[in-house]
Order: sequence, then C-alpha cells, then structure tokens
Amino acid sequence: MTSTDKSIEYFGLKIPFLAHLGVVPEYAKDGKSRIRLEIRPEYENSFGIAHGGVIMTLLDFAMGAAARSTADVPLGAMTIGMTVSFLRPSIGKIAVEGSILKPGKTINYCEAIVLNESGELTAKSSGTFMLRKLNAP
Repeated sequence: MTSTDKSIEYFGLKIPFLAHLGVVPEYAKDGKSRIRLEIRPEYENSFGIAHGGVIMTLLDFAMGAAARSTADVPLGAMTIGMTVSFLRPSIGKIAVEGSILKPGKTINYCEAIVLNESGELTAKSSGTFMLRKLNAP
C-alpha cells in the first residue's frame, strides 16, 4: 500500500484528501497521534516552503485523531476552534504529533506540533474539538 492509496485508513476513517496528499498515519492511541508527510514541490508556496494550508491541515487532523483516540466507540472529531503559529519553514520530511491537553465527554482541548527531519519545531497549534458519532447530523 502506498501513501497515496485511496483505500488507506486514517485510524479507522477514510479521508480521501489526506490520501491524496500522501499523509502516512503512524499511530493514534491514549490521547496521542503521529502522522508523516514529505513536502513535495506541489505543496510549496512562492517561497519554496510548505504552504500554510497544508501545515494547518496536518495539525488539524493530528489533534482530531488524538481526541478520537481515547473513545471506546468510533467517533468523528469536528474542529470548533484552532490557532496556529508558524515558527520556521517546513521543508522535506515532516512529522506531526497531536495530543489531548484536557479531555471531556464531548469537548476536547488539544495541541499539535510539526517537526522537521532534524527534530526542530516548525509550527504548533492548539484546538478545541467536539466528538460526535459518525454519520450523525
């Protein structure tokens, strides 16, 4: 299975956009998650670094995956609010790690970070997520 395989699952969910980007899921358990992506030229902005929208997508998903990882039943995570700080350029192979700061029955407060190949922090985010049963309106 390749990272662009549309049948790939992201911790129990099919997310075609992440598959299209080539996001590689590593784990989501016990309130923590980790995903990887290699920044390709088509993901770059005019400065030759990862476009902010790509980085925000990864941070958002990593936090949502962390929030979902503690549930006993399959749930979706809806973003209520999110802030992002870009600290240095994201280039090459990056890893994104999400974690729950404060869990709740339906609302979870999370954070995520982006690390470059050298382990340097390139971006960080905090967010609030609502857990919902899948296929619920």
